[in-house]
Order: sequence, then structure tokens, then C-alpha cells
Amino acid sequence: MQRRWQVLTLVSVATFVASLDLFIVNIAFPDIREEFGDASVSTLSWVLNAYAIVFAALLVPAGRLADRSGRRRGFLGGLALFVAGSALCGLAPSVEALVAARVLQAAGAALLVPTSLALLLPEFAPKDRPAAIGIWAGVGAAAAAAGPPLGGVLVQADWRLVFFVNLPVGAWALWRGSKILTETRDETARARPDWLGATVLAGAIAALTLGFVQAPEWGWGDPRTLAALAGSAAGLLLFATRCARHPSPIVDPAMVRVRSFTMANVAAILFSAAFGAMLLSNVLFQTGVWNESILRAGLQLAPGPAIAAITAVTSSRLTGRIGQQRLIALGCALFAAGTAVVLVRADATPDWASELLPGLVLTGVGVGLALPSLNSAAAASLPPARFATGAAVLTMSRQLGIALGVAILVAVLGTPVPGEALSAFQAGWMFQIAAALLGALAGLAVGSVAPAVSPLPVVPRGTAAGMQTG
Repeated sequence: MQRRWQVLTLVSVATFVASLDLFIVNIAFPDIREEFGDASVSTLSWVLNAYAIVFAALLVPAGRLADRSGRRRGFLGGLALFVAGSALCGLAPSVEALVAARVLQAAGAALLVPTSLALLLPEFAPKDRPAAIGIWAGVGAAAAAAGPPLGGVLVQADWRLVFFVNLPVGAWALWRGSKILTETRDETARARPDWLGATVLAGAIAALTLGFVQAPEWGWGDPRTLAALAGSAAGLLLFATRCARHPSPIVDPAMVRVRSFTMANVAAILFSAAFGAMLLSNVLFQTGVWNESILRAGLQLAPGPAIAAITAVTSSRLTGRIGQQRLIALGCALFAAGTAVVLVRADATPDWASELLPGLVLTGVGVGLALPSLNSAAAASLPPARFATGAAVLTMSRQLGIALGVAILVAVLGTPVPGEALSAFQAGWMFQIAAALLGALAGLAVGSVAPAVSPLPVVPRGTAAGMQTG
């Protein structure tokens, strides 16, 4: 096997386990609650929330650190942290220990995910990168959607297996990565990065994610939610100011001025809001309205991730002929169409083959078209020196979108009275359709993507020399 395909296999496998953990634990939550019966639901929710908040908050600082200090080092270090955190999660004797281990897992994943793409791209010529990105993104999408079915199978034996399953895969990836990966970094960096700015960004994103994930419990008008969102806005404003003035910012303003990169992130937020809400609503609808078991519900969702993975790999061949912007728009539109099919056909009487499966097929194709194209548009917009940082920004956008989508879905569903559950889910599906269609419009606004090959400028500030503006 050629070296580039070995690297692709390695980073895709590592990304799969890191992405899987964002979603597989949701299925294990009832069993975790049963074992730690003295813990409140709000305390247990931090098993889920801690990972989402820390992961989103650390992505961009971790990506910038890897660009400067070495992507191989960041990948292997992040993978080691993730594996150690997984082991501690599986051994956790209390909820507090489990939450702490989840924080360690999230920190490792924040290093692992952006560096995996940054290590992959230099192995392929620019013309071959869409195919590689398609496989990488397809694996990530499959991991996200495979969480319910795989989690349902593992939880039947023991909830701790959802964490222990990462250990053999992670150990293999560490061993293989130490042998085949070569070190790359941003050779143009001279000044010390703005680590204070990185701290401000991490705090702002943590506050924003906290506001999203806690809003359903606290209430959108609760002072705690408003304080989290206001604090995030103030932190992001301060971060933007530092980026404009610091000689080595965490996110160079020139990156934001590239239309294809910025609009790819906007589309990622909108599409991920629909995607995250879809993953949760499908499980809740089957278990809450159809009264299916968690295992059966998870297995009935399996066609979606399978179709998404296959489509992601094959759609990369269309990038050169159709363009990323059209593929993003088409993927979002097909996702909206699939959700509309479920909205029209699904009722309180279980009929998976006619009511849910057609929608899963369309949404699976939509995910397989949209996610690789979003990653391809963002990656192609930036020079190699910013691969890890750019991947981190896009992944952060996706995580924020997922957190926002889940929060809105939970708010829309509420606690419906008996007989009104179907109406609540229909409102949730309409939200997903609207978010996906807005993502399609943002995808069209990406415009043509011209590869950037020269490094971003460090000085003077306020220029975008050396970059394509799309």
C-alpha cells in the first residue's frame, strides 16, 4: 500500500473514534444514570456537556499549537490523551471521576482531529486532495451517525464498553503513527503565538457552548444563559481585537477575509445545526413515539451512516466538475428533502420501511455530499502553513452548530402532553429543514474555490497578500 493511503487509513481511523465519542455516549446515558443512581440528572448531564464544551473550546488553540510546534507531535499527543481519557472513563468509580476523564478525552480529541487533516493533506497533490478529504470526512460523518447503533449494541453488555472500545484502536493508531508519520509545521512562523488570545478564545467558545447546551434546562431567558452568551460575545470581540493587533495571532484575520473559507464555516454551522438535531430527534422519535428499544432504534438508523460514508467517498470525484459550492448546496438541499419526507410520512404508528427509511436515504446522501465539500472548500482556501488551524476552525464551527441545533430541538420538543408528541417532533423537523436550506444558501455563497499556495502574511497587518479571495 502506498504511503499516502497508509496515512489516510491511520488518520481516518483515529478521527473515527474521536468523532464517535461525541455521540455514542448519549445512548449509554440511561445505564450510566442507573449505576450512579445517587447523582442528579443535571450532574449526569455533564458527562455529555463537559466533552462538548472542552472539545469546541480547545480546537482552534490546539490547531494553532500544532501548526507551530508540529502536527505529528500534536496528533500523537492528542491520541495518547484521548486513549488515556477513555481508559479512565471506563474505570470511573463516580460521576465526578467520569466527568474529569471526559474532559481529558475532549482535550485529546481537540488536538487529534485538526492535526489528522493537516497531516493528511500534504501527502496528496492538490488535484487528489478532494478524494482524500472525501474519505476523511466520510469517516467522520459515519462515526457521528453510527453512534446510536454501535452504542446500542455495546450498552447491551456494559456501558463501560463504549469507552473501552477506543483502547485497542487507539493503541494501534499510536503504534502505527509513530512509524509512518513525518513531522510538519508552519516554517514561516517567527513571533511567539498569542497564547493570551488563545485563552480568551477558549473561554469565549466554552461560554458560548455552555449557553447552548444548558439553555434547554436553564431557559433561554434565564440570567445564567444570558450571562454565558453575553460573556461569549465580549470574549469573541476581545479576541478579534487581539487578532487584528498581534504579530502572530491564533486566527489570522486574512483567513476570515477569504470568502470561500468564511462562508464554508457559516454553511457548516447551519448544516451542523440540522445534522445534530436530526441525530437526536431520530432516536427520541423512535423511542418516545414508536416505543422502540434503544438497540432497535439504533440499528434502524444504520442505513444513514452507511449511505453517508459511501456517498462521501464517491462524491469527491465530482468536485472538479461541479465545484464545492454546488455540492454543499445540493447536499444541504437533499438533507432538507429527506427530513421533509419524514415530516410528511411519519406518524404515531411504527412503519420504519415506509416512514423513516426513505428519509434516511436522502439525508445520508446529503451528509455525504455536504460534509466533504465543506472540508474541501475550507482546506483549499488556505495555504499549507494554516492547514491545522483552518481544520480546527471548521471543526469548531461544526461543533457549535451541533450544540445549537440540539439546544433548539430540545426547546422545540419541550415536554409534550400525551397525544401531542408527534406535533412537537414535526416542529423539530421543520426547524431542521429550515436550517439545512439556509446552509444551502450559504454553500452557494462560498463561490469558486482557488487553492492558496503561499503563506499568510504576518506583517503588515490588515492585508491579505498571498491568498485567494474567491
